[in-house]
Amino acid sequence: MLKMKDFKKLKVWNRAIDFAAEVYQATEKFPKKEVYSLTDQIRRSAVSIFSNIAEGCKKDSDAELVRYCNIALGSTGELESQLIFSERIGYLKIETLNGMVRELDEIGKMLAGLIKSIREQNEKR
Repeated sequence: MLKMKDFKKLKVWNRAIDFAAEVYQATEKFPKKEVYSLTDQIRRSAVSIFSNIAEGCKKDSDAELVRYCNIALGSTGELESQLIFSERIGYLKIETLNGMVRELDEIGKMLAGLIKSIREQNEKR
């Protein structure tokens, strides 16, 4: 089993939590009427990414860590879709969207790499 109990040492977790802070700042500018709908959903998706990485690290098996990393990876897709929708309805500027999507892609690649690494290590055993 990989020794990843300290999720705070994972680059992907740090990148995801920083990105969630960016998402919170971007959604501050959304209309107040969205605070309990789209704004809330976007923020939950962003928080889900780093939260699932952390939860998976605290589980007692690599299989569980992979499962939670896959959930986090799914949240990147959910969040990207919500951000694209936000741009389409005029809540985000295209430049902001493009930068956020690039960062989400990087986080997704890092998660996919972590999942692959865990699986490969387990296959060697």
